[in-house]
Amino acid sequence: MKNQCLQKAIIGVTLTLAALSAVAHSFKLGEIDIGHPYARPTREGQMVGAGYLKLANKGPVDRLVAASSPAAGTVEIHSMSMEGDVMKMRQVDAIELATGQTVELKPGGYHLMLMGLKAPLKVGDKFPLTLKFEKSGEVVVRVHVEEPKSKSEATGAHKH
Repeated sequence: MKNQCLQKAIIGVTLTLAALSAVAHSFKLGEIDIGHPYARPTREGQMVGAGYLKLANKGPVDRLVAASSPAAGTVEIHSMSMEGDVMKMRQVDAIELATGQTVELKPGGYHLMLMGLKAPLKVGDKFPLTLKFEKSGEVVVRVHVEEPKSKSEATGAHKH
């Protein structure tokens, strides 16, 4: 009886860890932690998508200066803000990362515009994304295509 309970507990923990590892994924470049790179699905014929992630800088000041992916013709760093009822979207040259700072690229803020998509992004897809930092160099991360987790997250999505 004890062995069956122990086996069930081990199976439960294993399944939980497997589920978490399938959802949460992170990467590291020097002192920069890159958390959970993801993109939203796109429709057939949609040529633009957006990528999101979290950057935590534990080292000296650095900057995210570029990104690229074989999934898109170009990748641009953008910011989005609301001025009254008007959404302002613009390309930026870099995202500053002060020592000890965490910057989240998310719907409604900084994000990576995937322009000239080679194919629609479908839930469950994964694709490589190269991030280039001014001082730390380059790192390739794996982006997971995921559905929005909440309705408010879905409405934060935008089109260009």
